[in-house]
Amino acid sequence: MAGLSEPFRDGFMQRALLEMVVLSVLAGVVSVHVLLHRLAFVGDAMTHAVFPGIALAFVTDRSLLLGATFFGVLAAVLLTFATRLPHLGTDAALGVIVGAFFSVGVLIVSTSHTFTADLSSLLFGRILAVDGTQVAQTAAVAVVVVAALAMVHKELVLRAFDPIGSAALGYRPVVIDLVLNVAVALMVVASVRAVGTVLVLAIIVVPAAAARLLTDRIAPMMVIAVALTALASYAGLALSYEASLRHEVRLGAGATIVVLLCLAFVLSAGLGAWLRRRHGRAVASAEAS
Repeated sequence: MAGLSEPFRDGFMQRALLEMVVLSVLAGVVSVHVLLHRLAFVGDAMTHAVFPGIALAFVTDRSLLLGATFFGVLAAVLLTFATRLPHLGTDAALGVIVGAFFSVGVLIVSTSHTFTADLSSLLFGRILAVDGTQVAQTAAVAVVVVAALAMVHKELVLRAFDPIGSAALGYRPVVIDLVLNVAVALMVVASVRAVGTVLVLAIIVVPAAAARLLTDRIAPMMVIAVALTALASYAGLALSYEASLRHEVRLGAGATIVVLLCLAFVLSAGLGAWLRRRHGRAVASAEAS
């Protein structure tokens, strides 16, 4: 037990682990809805859409959370309504929004004298540098997002599997889509300080994708997604710490977490295939008898 807890004796490692545990809960819930609604590309778009707010926060030394939240929510609103314009598909709307927002972010960052250092932080995150205030902010975002998704869970699931039936029952698609798009944007905002804009897409997509290989039920899928993200976070932080301390090899903590999460996806694929074969043999045996 001492060996498992040794990397987390320092305060900065404890804060990093707590940050990732909170993000694991948020990622587990949001990623399942992203998977069900086939919004992986929207998640990728949001990582670029929040870039101006993050860049502005770095350049002006203002709140990263507020800057990223403003641009993320703005992008979510614009995307929700742009996809409903006649003769304009979702991919085209995403292309316009991503191009515009990301270009503005690059212009903002280019005005900074510390362009290279700032850009590195924006792209790859600083999970080991989070403080207590940032952890509290992430927890607040997680509570708001998870509570909002819980309130419209039935509507979200119905729209994912039967959009025509959802509209026939009187649920407004634009409202449901807006709630989910804003949730994805806030998920990106909460995650970007930990793993950066390059890796945040993996946090949004991989947990649910791995869980989906193991179960068809939504609640267990969320639980598995949360557990896999939390385990990958713990192991990734511990591995990067040990590599730096004992072997003097620098492993990016955020990148290590994502690599382990992708490894969990591969293992889930193998386990899921084995479970399906086992179930098939059991059904065949029962029918034969």
